Amino acid sequence: MVDIISRKPDYSDLDLDFLPHPTTKDVMKKTGVEAIKRSVRNLLLTNFYDRPFRPGIGSNALKLLFDNVTPITANFLNNAIRETLVNFEPRINIQQLEVNFDPDNNGFNVKLYFVIVNRNEPVIVNLFLERIR
Repeated sequence: MVDIISRKPDYSDLDLDFLPHPTTKDVMKKTGVEAIKRSVRNLLLTNFYDRPFRPGIGSNALKLLFDNVTPITANFLNNAIRETLVNFEPRINIQQLEVNFDPDNNGFNVKLYFVIVNRNEPVIVNLFLERIR
């Protein structure tokens, strides 16, 4: 009898907070779901032309934050986020994306529900996008 071993890919990425590991003092890494959450967040907060030699990676989300905080801008932001994730994050399948405008705080609440490819666990990412300049 042959045992079949199923291996799930374990995604990993550097922790961009650059916190040292308590014992090895090396830079810690994020793995699994946390690595993908960080990747999604980095994609949404990266403008086009921010990455050297890869000017096409990024989203139009930060540019839209300087428009008026209205439902129309929230719809444009929803489309920009969805397009960015479909184009640059092949490890996820978007289940639901909610972008709600918050005029009191002058920003947008983003709630993203997705499933990692080859896994059945749903993941939720909450972001508050606001202009900082």
